[in-house]
Amino acid sequence: MRNLLFTVLIAVPMMNLDAQNTNPLLNDWKGKYGGVPAFSEYKVSQFRSAVDVAIADKLREIDVIATLPTPPSFDNTIAAMERSGKRLSHIKAIFDIYSSNLNTPEFEAVEAEITPKFSEVNNQMYQNKKLFDRIAAVYKSAEMKKLTPEQKRLVTVYYQNFVREGALADPKSKTRIAEINKELAGLFTKFSQNQLADENNLYLALQTEADFDGLPKELADAARSEAKERHLEVLGCIANTRSSIEPFLTFSNRRDLREQAFRIFVSRGDNDNANNNNATLVKILKLRAEKAKLLGFKTFADWSLSNTMAQKPQRTLDLMLSVWEPAVLKVREDVAEMQKIVAAEGNSFAIEPWDYRYYAEKVRKSKYDVDANQIKPYLQMEKLREGMFWVAGEIFNLNFKQVYDVPVFHPDVRVWEVSNKTTGKVVGLWYFDPYARKGKRSGAWMTAYREQSRFDGEVMTIVSNNCNFIKGAEGEPILISWDDASTLFHEFGHALHGLCSNVNYPLLSGTNTPRDYVEFPSQILERWLATPEVLNRFALHYQTGAPMPMNLVNRIEAAATFNEGFSTVETISSALVDMQLHLLENPEIDPKDFEAKTLYSLHMPHEIVMRHRIPQFGHIFSGDDYAAGYYGYLWADAISADATEAFTVDGKGLYDKEVAKRLLKHVFSVGNTVDPEVSYPLFRGKKSTTDALMRARNFPIK
Repeated sequence: MRNLLFTVLIAVPMMNLDAQNTNPLLNDWKGKYGGVPAFSEYKVSQFRSAVDVAIADKLREIDVIATLPTPPSFDNTIAAMERSGKRLSHIKAIFDIYSSNLNTPEFEAVEAEITPKFSEVNNQMYQNKKLFDRIAAVYKSAEMKKLTPEQKRLVTVYYQNFVREGALADPKSKTRIAEINKELAGLFTKFSQNQLADENNLYLALQTEADFDGLPKELADAARSEAKERHLEVLGCIANTRSSIEPFLTFSNRRDLREQAFRIFVSRGDNDNANNNNATLVKILKLRAEKAKLLGFKTFADWSLSNTMAQKPQRTLDLMLSVWEPAVLKVREDVAEMQKIVAAEGNSFAIEPWDYRYYAEKVRKSKYDVDANQIKPYLQMEKLREGMFWVAGEIFNLNFKQVYDVPVFHPDVRVWEVSNKTTGKVVGLWYFDPYARKGKRSGAWMTAYREQSRFDGEVMTIVSNNCNFIKGAEGEPILISWDDASTLFHEFGHALHGLCSNVNYPLLSGTNTPRDYVEFPSQILERWLATPEVLNRFALHYQTGAPMPMNLVNRIEAAATFNEGFSTVETISSALVDMQLHLLENPEIDPKDFEAKTLYSLHMPHEIVMRHRIPQFGHIFSGDDYAAGYYGYLWADAISADATEAFTVDGKGLYDKEVAKRLLKHVFSVGNTVDPEVSYPLFRGKKSTTDALMRARNFPIK
């Protein structure tokens, strides 16, 4: 998941120098690499005053552009907007790092107060009539014909963004839209903080040695370490995060404890406590529906998709439903295999959601002779990180060198300098924050601290990958699952999308593409994990150092589409519910009832739950970026599967240099300078279809 940050960049600062000298957050980023955040100097108490000063600077800069006496032009209006708000952009980047990675009770109070202010400055920018009139004048001017294609794209994106945010609305509607945006910002923060609280405070205690039955050594060690870190008087603790719960559900022989762990996890944000998210999310839905109508759209989904590849909700529904039926049929086949194992063990219970991963693992072992515990000793997190670097070198000619003189926000974080292998030119920094901890949201993501650009001097990007792997015993390597390894490569794909960016203007840089296209580069990078070239070099046994045996590699390849029914149903059910929620014109709902009825109408297999139940669906309720947009993972995966066949079917394999050059030229380096409907066919030679996706998931093609 790409963590979308505030996108207003590169300004000439105008501010109170006394404030600058006393508040490190207001200082320019200094040092090598065009400057880096001075994390060692920042304190939570500094955010309030820093944000106020930076917002005032930003609004002054906007006012200067809006009230220029000279006629509007690309340089004095559009390029000037690209230069505005550098300080605010930097502070917002640091603020978001704290929000996602260092969220303490002290910061929570600051976050609740400050987040609406970011919305307010956006409101004032988008509703500045004089500013919009200048942007519209450039958009409709004769000068447009003389601009470069990238400049034309930039003008168009600015114009469309302002229109989408209400620049053409009447004054009364503008006032209400601003009020809605501010209220939503506060609700997003409340939703996220509630979810994080349930993840931090609820856990499964392992009281006796019997409670560890079936757990691999590294998971048992991690549970013991977690209990010590929390100062609990129990033997072990399974934290309420995906990276802890899912392995427990896969390996624990204790069915009673699997059920407890499952219920703790799926009830996040839905408990009878102060962190219940149901009322909050309904308020969000109502405000979104109202805002969409004020902007001239029937539903929020219609508004949200207006700047995506899909454009219309029905196109997303058609795609999802075309994959849904074969996925459900595959789940039924897989469950039948599981029930045979249950019966063979002398039991008669029906598979429940807390049984699915456990028995799927048994079926995988039976059908393909692939045991997750047999694979895991070869999947050392650090070796796989080296494998990612190697792939980036082979495909995109990048080199990674760890550096030790760059400040970090936590001792777990490390930094690498990224450069072109041939020229030696440094293109950016990559921060890596791999471990779970209290105050860090669950999951995995990529963040851009600073976007690449060069229209006003070379500015290199700074990106990070953040994960939630569980630390084991001191001095022992971190072993991860195959799914976690895929996620590691996926998020690194987002980082490479930023690091390969080669554009002029920050608004169009890196991952700032349409939302349903942004997951494509990350999803295609997952394909390189399973290649023999990676597994033979980097899937090394943590004790012997021996590479993964080829017969095991071949068995992994044979089982590549195993459990696709489960993963597809789990994900698409969330995407379908997301879309149905945002197609409501009057979302006066009971979330539990709506969820149950929607899934019933889809004939959702009872053995599976949504990957993200509504009260914990942070993708769509902690911000607008993925709202009515979770379908984008499937949309992008259809493109990714098609793109993979450019290597494997039309090319010489995944390491085909010529295909890789086209992928870099037309996908990873261009950001949003070219409409994906144009840039993708330039890479592929044709538009994508869903046929490759169905082949990749071993589903029938209609």
